[in-house]
Amino acid sequence: MKRRELLVLGGLSTIAAGMGRQWLQPSPAQAITPLPASDRPLDLRFIAVADTGTGARGQYSVAAAMERYRRANPYRLALLAGDNIYNNGEIEKIQAVFERPYAPLLQSGVKFRAVLGNHDIRTNNGNDQVRYPGFNMAGRYYQFQEGPVAFFALDTNGNADWNNQLTWLDRALRASTAPWKVVFGHHPIYSSGFYGVNRTLISRLVPLFKRHGVQLYISGHDHSYERTQPIDGTTYLIVGAGAGLRPVGRSAWTAQSASTLSFAGLEVYGNELRIQTFDKDSRLIDQGQIFAA
Repeated sequence: MKRRELLVLGGLSTIAAGMGRQWLQPSPAQAITPLPASDRPLDLRFIAVADTGTGARGQYSVAAAMERYRRANPYRLALLAGDNIYNNGEIEKIQAVFERPYAPLLQSGVKFRAVLGNHDIRTNNGNDQVRYPGFNMAGRYYQFQEGPVAFFALDTNGNADWNNQLTWLDRALRASTAPWKVVFGHHPIYSSGFYGVNRTLISRLVPLFKRHGVQLYISGHDHSYERTQPIDGTTYLIVGAGAGLRPVGRSAWTAQSASTLSFAGLEVYGNELRIQTFDKDSRLIDQGQIFAA
């Protein structure tokens, strides 16, 4: 049975479909003109991608595009938003699904920062990945800062230590004086993809984002790309098309969505954060801007 739910989110009337959704197809692709060069110095450039760990052709094609982007636009940070090792998080596969596909990036000094996805916790609850040096995880949830951007990495799985994690996140966000606050975890919150809206994460995380001025939440899980319009001040970015694809639709909050193998490149210039998303052939498929208050 198909069902639809009407949600009201920060003044946006939003139609979100359930698991048996009638897909709202994205508008036809249009040529995108890159944003003009900023007149401000670059503070930070990084990339984000998720649902990568297959070791198959799709992962390698996106990895090659990530390396082409690095050569033209140097960066040293890559966010991995979970499902780093399919199908069951077995660390024995790390060479096949991480070290070999991203060898050019790793050899150039790119530092990956990972979180755990639902597939990652199937073996030893993901503890082997937390300890793996190449993922640079300071725990199941952790924070770090690069330039003017404070990053907060979450364990969004159902078996996470939610009580302590939410207490930590509230305190960490409140204590941060960084002009930019970026949170990343595996599961999306607002999505027009296969999994749709996550009401549990809306209740747990959205109030904290609003209270502490989080400008961007990055996730995967849905094997597609979607960027929302700001919802109560936060933009939601799904980058789960790092190796495989599922269909994606559009909702009232959607700025752009695509079922295309891709990754996102992000640049910070003062009070502006630019998002430029590229497909496996290095074609620009989306771009957007966020401005800090």
